[in-house]
Amino acid sequence: MVNSEISPDGSVAPAIDRIQSPAMAPLPPPHPSHRSRRRVPLACCLLLLLALILLPSAAAKSSRRPITDNEIREKKSACYTDVENGLWGWVCKSSATEKENCVLRCLSPECYELIYGGDPLEEGELDYIRGHEYKYCMHK
Repeated sequence: MVNSEISPDGSVAPAIDRIQSPAMAPLPPPHPSHRSRRRVPLACCLLLLLALILLPSAAAKSSRRPITDNEIREKKSACYTDVENGLWGWVCKSSATEKENCVLRCLSPECYELIYGGDPLEEGELDYIRGHEYKYCMHK
């Protein structure tokens, strides 16, 4: 059935009954519970991932005990071996001072940056004060 409609500009145009076929009908919006079911596992996964990332670092800091002098000696010996075998690059083998800087960096990168980071040992330099600060940092 065709009816006439008056358009806004005043012309008459045929109007077609607006009957939609079931295939063209818009889908109803998804039920809210469908969305929340998907978000819960995602939120749980993200929370679990965050916990796994943060807990080991917190647990390691709380249970960390100071390193002993024997452990420092053993690790320093292993660092000297690594440097001599070239694992730290050719620069570390270029002089005794560079070798010492590399061994200190190998022993504790955090303490090395804190104590020597901006001013590494220079050729022939013996810095007892920073040496004690480094050792204190290692024992913390």
